Amino acid sequence: MQAKPDNSVTVTLCEDGPLLLRGAFTLETQEGRSIDPGRTTVALCRCGRSATKPFCDGSHKAAGFRASSEPDSPN
Repeated sequence: MQAKPDNSVTVTLCEDGPLLLRGAFTLETQEGRSIDPGRTTVALCRCGRSATKPFCDGSHKAAGFRASSEPDSPN
């Protein structure tokens, strides 16, 4: 396993769940306004049902959201 630099960011695709961001990341609106996540690991909504977008609130479970942790194959 390779050592990661201290300033690296990791994005983990969770099967049937959110995207986990870990590291020294910055979240911004498309207008460039900073969003303070309040921590160095956050779960970002992938299902579109969260009441706390862009953050995950667990709504994907009740919605039956399904997505692999692997990328889709190109057609």
